[in-house]
Amino acid sequence: MIQVAGLTAMVTAYFLLPLDGLGPRRPVLSWMLFGALLALIAILLLIQVARVLLAVPEVRPGLFIPPLMCLSVLVFATAYQGLAQSPGEMDGLTTRLDALYFTLITLATVGYGDITPRGQSARLVAILQILYSFIFLTAAATALTNHLRNSLRQHGNPDPPR
Repeated sequence: MIQVAGLTAMVTAYFLLPLDGLGPRRPVLSWMLFGALLALIAILLLIQVARVLLAVPEVRPGLFIPPLMCLSVLVFATAYQGLAQSPGEMDGLTTRLDALYFTLITLATVGYGDITPRGQSARLVAILQILYSFIFLTAAATALTNHLRNSLRQHGNPDPPR
């Protein structure tokens, strides 16, 4: 229940926080925040992955990994929204919902083509998102799945449901 409230708070903050000062108005600050937040989330995800791999007692990746994954999606969506404020960077992206939609479409590798990164900065962020997803989000999801599978086995269910 606490997790749902936390995720709801993050998504609500994404839609309500005044982020108009980022993007082309303050490009250095925007890039620094983007990089710092992604690095911090990556470190926190890797700590959770390591704790699962090392079988640290009382590890609870289910409390940390999903919110961190959600936060990384919101950071990328915020970056796309900031880039969309520069003419020629993002075609078809005008709202925060568009940015979140494009982030999730990119994460899912669907790519409908209705929103397109045209500028070099937008393409760089799209490339970073794909690499970040492959490396950090995949590792985190795998660690969480392995932890859940092992927990089921330890609690007397040798074969988890398929």
